[in-house]
Amino acid sequence: MKEIFVTGGAGFIGSAFIRLVLDEHPGSNIVNFDALTYAGNLENLEGIDDSRHTFIKGDICGRDEVLAAMPDDCEAVFNFAAESHVDRSIHSADEFLRTNIIGTQILLDAAREKNVRRFVQVSTDEVMGSLPDESDEFFTESSPLQPNSPYAASKAAAEFVVRAARETHGVDTVVTRCGNNYGPRQFPEKLIPLMIANAMNDESLPVYGDGKNVRDWIYVDDHCRAIWLAFKKGRSGEAYNIGARNEQYNIDIVKSLLDSLGKPHSLINYVTDRLGHDRRYAIDPAKAETELGWKPLTTWEQGLAKTIDWYRENQDWVNRIRNGEYRSYYKSMYGAALK
Repeated sequence: MKEIFVTGGAGFIGSAFIRLVLDEHPGSNIVNFDALTYAGNLENLEGIDDSRHTFIKGDICGRDEVLAAMPDDCEAVFNFAAESHVDRSIHSADEFLRTNIIGTQILLDAAREKNVRRFVQVSTDEVMGSLPDESDEFFTESSPLQPNSPYAASKAAAEFVVRAARETHGVDTVVTRCGNNYGPRQFPEKLIPLMIANAMNDESLPVYGDGKNVRDWIYVDDHCRAIWLAFKKGRSGEAYNIGARNEQYNIDIVKSLLDSLGKPHSLINYVTDRLGHDRRYAIDPAKAETELGWKPLTTWEQGLAKTIDWYRENQDWVNRIRNGEYRSYYKSMYGAALK
């Protein structure tokens, strides 16, 4: 059995990755290391095979904690652990710099000490900045890193830390960069679950600016398959951009969700735009398609329908998430209280 160390495995993408590996790769055991900050949720792991999954609560910035948790015969480290919401990074960048940069360095040090075969850094297309409106430009692996938010800057810095570990110490590393994920169990500060949750409660849907910001959307399971293939087939030291060739205006997504839920467009509420709001992301995934043999299996229509159905069927999960600290955060971001 292969021992795999996954950080941030109680979060949205990390838990989806764990589910995929346990379902599709029976020769793997997983140690899941997660600090259970606000977006980490053990409910995301319900129903998985506990005989092959071990959860350990811990902080990737705790060197001793990481070394104690990482298996001695570890095949791979997959680093999903990150502070990841742009709005929160604008409000306060401290935790983003600590977790996303220092935490990544500590993981790399531990991987080197434990002789881990490969380190996979899960990054984001946001490290490459913003593309012009209505252009035929796309992010490629040779695009310069020019982040525009504290979150994106911390993830770009983490990529440089990963590169340095390879160049200085010979750590076998691979970086994946993905666009906007969507699917079940996503924390409702992100666009799609936020809009679904508000619409289901007949609350206004806050849309930044003119709603014409473009994002490249991918169903979370397709992203997770690409990460696994990058581990298995990726060339050491390389980065792979992961995208479904699915650009969408934010406002079009919001209207589509309202239509699917049978709610009026009058619920849309345009709010003051985010500071430094990137206008357009678009990924050219040709390298991943050719070198990894990867392609998305879920269409936008299929994925959106599955996502809406999950939130409809799990409204108790949504309501639990929306209590407590989230209510204060929401009011500070959008100037309105949840019902």
